[in-house]
Amino acid sequence: MQFNKEDFKKIVLDRLDKDYGRNIESATREEIYYSVSRAALSSIWSSWSERNKDLYKKDSKQAYYFSAEFLMGRAMSNNLVNLGILEGVKEVLNDLEVDFNMIEDTESDAGLGNGGLGRLAACFLDSLATLGLHGHGYGIRYKYGMFKQKIENGYQVEYPDNWLHYDDPWSVKREADSVEVNFYGHVDSFTDENGKLHFRTLNTEKVTAVPYDMPIIGYGNDIVNTLRLWEAHSPDGFELQLFNKEMYNESVEKKNRAEDISRVLYPSDLGPSGKTLRLRQQYFFSSASLYDIIRKYKTIYGNDFSHFHEKNVIQLNDTHPVIAIPELMRILIDEEYLDWDTAWQVCSKTFAYTNHTILAEALEKWPIDIISKLLPRIYQIIEEINRRFMSFVNSAYPGDWDRAQRMSIVSHGVVKMAWLAIAGTFSVNGVAALHTEILKNHELKDWYELFPEKFNNKTNGITQRRWLLKSNPELASFITKNIGDKWITEFSEMEKLLPLANDSKALKELMEIKHTKKVQLAEYIKEHNGVDVDPNSIFDIQIKRLHEYKRQLLNVFHIMYLYNRIKENPNMDFVPRTFIFGAKAASGYARAKQIIKLITRVGEVINNDKEINNKIKVVFIENYNVSVAEKLFPACDLSEQISTAGKEASGTGNMKFMVNGAVTIGTLDGANVEIVEEAGVQNAFIFGLKADQIQEINSTHSYNPLAELSINKDLKLVIDQLTNGYFGTDCINDFKPISDSLLYGVDGNRPDPYYVIKDFSEYCVAQDMASRAFTDKESWAKMSLINIAKSGKFSSDRTINQYAKEIWKIS
Repeated sequence: MQFNKEDFKKIVLDRLDKDYGRNIESATREEIYYSVSRAALSSIWSSWSERNKDLYKKDSKQAYYFSAEFLMGRAMSNNLVNLGILEGVKEVLNDLEVDFNMIEDTESDAGLGNGGLGRLAACFLDSLATLGLHGHGYGIRYKYGMFKQKIENGYQVEYPDNWLHYDDPWSVKREADSVEVNFYGHVDSFTDENGKLHFRTLNTEKVTAVPYDMPIIGYGNDIVNTLRLWEAHSPDGFELQLFNKEMYNESVEKKNRAEDISRVLYPSDLGPSGKTLRLRQQYFFSSASLYDIIRKYKTIYGNDFSHFHEKNVIQLNDTHPVIAIPELMRILIDEEYLDWDTAWQVCSKTFAYTNHTILAEALEKWPIDIISKLLPRIYQIIEEINRRFMSFVNSAYPGDWDRAQRMSIVSHGVVKMAWLAIAGTFSVNGVAALHTEILKNHELKDWYELFPEKFNNKTNGITQRRWLLKSNPELASFITKNIGDKWITEFSEMEKLLPLANDSKALKELMEIKHTKKVQLAEYIKEHNGVDVDPNSIFDIQIKRLHEYKRQLLNVFHIMYLYNRIKENPNMDFVPRTFIFGAKAASGYARAKQIIKLITRVGEVINNDKEINNKIKVVFIENYNVSVAEKLFPACDLSEQISTAGKEASGTGNMKFMVNGAVTIGTLDGANVEIVEEAGVQNAFIFGLKADQIQEINSTHSYNPLAELSINKDLKLVIDQLTNGYFGTDCINDFKPISDSLLYGVDGNRPDPYYVIKDFSEYCVAQDMASRAFTDKESWAKMSLINIAKSGKFSSDRTINQYAKEIWKIS
């Protein structure tokens, strides 16, 4: 876009005056941030408006991404980058004697997502807009994110993440597009004048879904797509008569009950009330989004739904929005009066499903008593879908009752949402080559045998605009200087960097950039953690959601092992290490919280032990989010991707590290397999059991962690230290459950289900290899550069192009 500094400055100053009655000297940083953001937003109004008009054109097919999460991060800088006006805005603020970095840091990370699922959705939206594709997002506008993490006395403590405290200048309320969503009630049937049976749900609890639109700005192309997020309200507001009777709590009960739906990302679902709220959230945004899409469709085609699947495709991001399948059936049958077979044809050709997990507990199952009470008509439709599907299965496999039982959508008192997703969609994709093969051959084998044509792989990707151009401008400049700037939108261009692997001068410059990013991170750590870390040490980083299968435990056991070695031999040769963790544990996940406590206590002991002469430092970054990640990925030397093989669907953090020149230490799990294929196994440190080996061990029940431990004295010492008070007698009760789960199994689980003990020795060997490799600076720089050069496959632009061509059929 054309950028005029004086015009932009005038808009900023005008907004400060009109919105706040302030000039630049008296305005707060929040007011300046809001005014700058709104000034930038005003520059895209016409492009955004034109794009919205495309929704109403007959020749336009639209893709819609339904997701419970969109981990967007901060909007302002990213949007300024994509608009190509970041430097111009910095100059405007400099002229006004305002520090751009201060204004940037004023913005809160949007509390709309938590982990890889939500960040992938955000990257996909960026790629859709940058590629000029008709693709938009639908989700929930949570008032609070999952939680703001604080580490207090080493423990995770959760606080409200009030990201909307200062409002959000990048959200535009569209109250005229509000829709009504209905819960509870009872199902009534009636016969029309032609003798046809119809159903309706009466006496429902009504909730108003109010949309807020966020612009998704393509890089350098004047394309602006939309992320529409729904906020829940009660149509009755609060009840004034009750209020006037001094029944204050009762007067706002309906209002609060409705607003609870969009209050918090991932409320605890340990009990029936929490499960009901989760299901209310999922149905709320799925139903509202479908009504919105149908409204747009009907402005062109009226009540002719024969073209619906030709003009709309809906990608279900994991099982959270799968309730949209029976909801679309309900709308088509009960409100648009289509017969079942026609409605099913439309529905099953409209939806596609992405599976993001191999973990059985992550495949949602809703108790029948909850779903039938909350959504009585939806449950009826699910039962009918299942009845017809079971008839189909029995025809395909006559007499195979075991298979029919395994594949039943409704069984053992629950509705299996992943099964419903596969039955009701035309495409089912995994998110990494290994993940998809495991789904086809193991976890979803029955389904693959029945519907082989539905299954396909779409390896995840990340947007290089956020994770390289914005977060690592020094490296971005180095790349552009050497190969031009085409890589920003065509990431395959990165391979042109490969000749620099033999250029000592270029390698030296690359390592100087890495050192700069490490110094910046060291300053952040000093400010926020009070720990001095050495930028010349290996920055060994593991940042991801804290789950036992991701094996932060393996990482901290290795740290304890190194500490024991140094304490035993203080003069041993040792390459200094800074171990950095960032992770949130789900509020109800006790074991994950115990592991956080272990990491922080080990760090406390090691960081304060002067005898080891700063050879090891351990840092836990609290409240890990996108903005913090933008500091961590560019500074990393060694990328920890150490999940149990066969458990990680893909991972995208591994890709963000790779594009920033980190070298992977990891198992052959998820997208690690493809990273190693691209960069070469000699440019990574691979260890541990492979997925097929683990499947063999699981099937033969041949693993005995106590036997493994009997021949590994170093690891036995580490595990003993969990309960002998070495890291504090006050922590024994926190650490004993960790030890018990590894050695004996707890809660009905077998011991060491994630093979921490089994993989420990190989992990230590790989870590020793990494340390030795790091001492040869030019060789390490070469490994780093090759990883960067071979990262072209892992752009979300490539992933979205594949979705567009192979699944969505949009252009």
